[in-house]
Amino acid sequence: MPASPKPDVRSLAAPSLGYALFATRWLQAPLYFGLVAAQGVYVYKFFNELWHLVQHIVSGHVNETHVMLAVLKLVDVVMIANLLIMVIVGGYETFVSRIGLQGHRDQPEWLSHVNSNVLKVKLATAIVGISSVHLLQMFVDVDHTSQHSLLWGTVIHMAFILSAAILAYMSGPMERGHHGHSSPLPAPRPGRPGAPLILSELSAGPLESTTGTVTLREIVPAQSVRTPGSGRGGRGGQDPSGSEARIRAAGFPTRKGLDEFDRGRQPALDGETVARLGKTDFVATRENALFLGPPGTGKTHLAIALGVRACQAGHDVQFATGAEWAARLAEAQSAGRLAEELAELDRYELLIIDEIGYVPFESEETSLLFRLVSHRYERASVIVTSDKPFARWTEVFGDTPVTFAMIDRLAHHADIVTLTGESYRLRGHGAARSATTATAPEPH
Repeated sequence: MPASPKPDVRSLAAPSLGYALFATRWLQAPLYFGLVAAQGVYVYKFFNELWHLVQHIVSGHVNETHVMLAVLKLVDVVMIANLLIMVIVGGYETFVSRIGLQGHRDQPEWLSHVNSNVLKVKLATAIVGISSVHLLQMFVDVDHTSQHSLLWGTVIHMAFILSAAILAYMSGPMERGHHGHSSPLPAPRPGRPGAPLILSELSAGPLESTTGTVTLREIVPAQSVRTPGSGRGGRGGQDPSGSEARIRAAGFPTRKGLDEFDRGRQPALDGETVARLGKTDFVATRENALFLGPPGTGKTHLAIALGVRACQAGHDVQFATGAEWAARLAEAQSAGRLAEELAELDRYELLIIDEIGYVPFESEETSLLFRLVSHRYERASVIVTSDKPFARWTEVFGDTPVTFAMIDRLAHHADIVTLTGESYRLRGHGAARSATTATAPEPH
């Protein structure tokens, strides 16, 4: 009998070494707790300064200039404390581990879009603010400040401003940087698929029959996708929010709205789910939306409508079919810049992958789409439309672990909406449809 191949020690050691190196990030944790202690020191300093100010005011041994200087000292302490809290919370979550606030109502607004680049810019701007307070103190107390100190204080402050501007320019546009991917996902809500899919369910039948659609806790009224003064009927160039520019840049094949969707043709559709998705909160919480159903039932319409809503809510969106995404990633891979392409797509809070299932994918294309889905998992939102239930995705991508892993990541933290019925496009063409059905081969 042939000898069994010996395991490659290098292939086993490489992942273990990588995990060990990755685990060393916990060495930074005590540093952040040390900064917490420094935060306590500033709390003591703040109240100490406040107490002295109150004493001087009560005793009457203080003038307006002294009060202003004392208040500026308090502001200075608060700004430094704010800088510390950004470093403690944002740095810990960015470089050590996600804190997992689980959608806490007191979660800081800036934490929902912090990443390493944004954190650097915020720290630089905070330092500029602190420097501004120090410089203002010098000008307020100009009688006791030498000209040499004023000169160098101004020069140093301008240096801080210049360095912050350069850092912001190198980190990319601030509007896009503000939508980073570091905030944690909220806890799964009741009735939602809050755990990874059990792959054995794929062989038991259509997956949507086991997961169903989401039961909503609140209903929002339908909204028009067009805002006053926008679109073709509005006054061009007067969109202060930039939503029209985002809609044009998204690459939608056409413009659709939720109010244009004919729900009468989809009596089984969970309107509450679609209405809640229309609020686009799922984009802010890094969740997905999956529309499954036969051709012509409105999946692409809903995907475009949600994409338009997301653009109007201030999010960057990119639309393409599954085949187009695969071609784009294949081109990037052939150019040796796949990682850079995936990182570039991070600036889009929502990607729409349309028409999964119509055309089978090669194994390489499947791997590339998996790379895209895996890269965005729990970091940014994806909308997917497919004419096939998950149980039949093996017909499209192949019966491989990559297919199951892609389904697993897409369906986790996702709203799965199933559409049924006949095609909108064949409405009024019953005879032609019957003829086509009669001559079509029986599907396997």
